[in-house]
Amino acid sequence: MIEADNTLHTVTIAINGARKTAAVEPRRLLVHLIRDDLGLTGTHIGCDTSQCGACTVEIDGQAVKSCTVLAVMADGASITTIEGVAPKGGALHPIQAAFHEHHALQCGFCTPGMIMSVRQLLRDHPSPSESEIRHHLTGNICRCTGYHNIVRAVESLATEAHHD
Repeated sequence: MIEADNTLHTVTIAINGARKTAAVEPRRLLVHLIRDDLGLTGTHIGCDTSQCGACTVEIDGQAVKSCTVLAVMADGASITTIEGVAPKGGALHPIQAAFHEHHALQCGFCTPGMIMSVRQLLRDHPSPSESEIRHHLTGNICRCTGYHNIVRAVESLATEAHHD
């Protein structure tokens, strides 16, 4: 019989620009560290099986579903959550503003994950076609089926230069 390693491991991450250290069990998922230990509840848990994308965050600048990453794997990484995308002072990030302007949210549960995925899309493809937008968002599920307005919001950003 294989014994489980229940020893706590120290994990240090830079999250939204702030350095944080936590002791975690080896099997603790990054999404639980972010939500439960660090209190950043904008990252949602929708399915726990990497199907819905609600838990999408950026690890070292790459969009990742945080329910697929062990917290210990993120040790030393720089993580951005939805709480870290808007500039200081209360203004919305341009992607958040476009979602608002184009009514690209209904219940809002998927919105943080969608925005984090769109950031990756626009970094990789600054002027995506509608087809590219829809293809890129296949890993994010909107249970309200509000995809049309989400695509319109992203299209509105596609020609703008300020969507880091």
